[in-house]
Amino acid sequence: MTQPFPRLPPHAPGMRIGLFGGTFDPPHDGHALVSRLALTRLKLDRLWWVVSPGNPLKDASELPSIEARIAAATKILRDPRVAFTGFEAAIGARYTSETIDYLHAHCPGVRFVWIMGADNLLQFHRWLRWQDIARTTPIAVIDRPGATLKAANAKAAVFFKNARLPESKAAILAVTPPPAIVYLHGPRLERSSTELRETYLRSNSGSIQRL
Repeated sequence: MTQPFPRLPPHAPGMRIGLFGGTFDPPHDGHALVSRLALTRLKLDRLWWVVSPGNPLKDASELPSIEARIAAATKILRDPRVAFTGFEAAIGARYTSETIDYLHAHCPGVRFVWIMGADNLLQFHRWLRWQDIARTTPIAVIDRPGATLKAANAKAAVFFKNARLPESKAAILAVTPPPAIVYLHGPRLERSSTELRETYLRSNSGSIQRL
């Protein structure tokens, strides 16, 4: 049985590629803002939305299909530099560390940068092999409402405090040997995917169909 989206988006040695992972349930304008900010400030050649089969720390039983979430994402952001992929399902990756290992093994010479929200940094230390992720892949942390001040004191942030670059050095993050972390600030939306999803569910009560 063929699994969905088994191929990686186009890439080549030397390219700077941002990895923006998540369930994207649903994708929204905040994700698009993060994408544009990362492309510009990190001087990326490409950005991949890595649409996950599910967050291991959350219940994924009610998630729409990867195909449905990718289709929704393509309507949110149309940029030739941005690719939408569900390759994690095809390779059987449940954890970010597995995804990172796979990409470094199959894309030699590519300069990957992992992109996460400041709210995710607060729980980064709970991720499987989180220290290995930081030691193999530069990380860009995007400011998020409610997490701006807390992020600097997150367990992972304190552990890797000597790896932090000033925001003015964001353009060289992709070529900086890891561990390397930079915090980015810019325009943001106050509403999260969770809030948008709850609004959608309330407004479509009785007529919801999961794809």
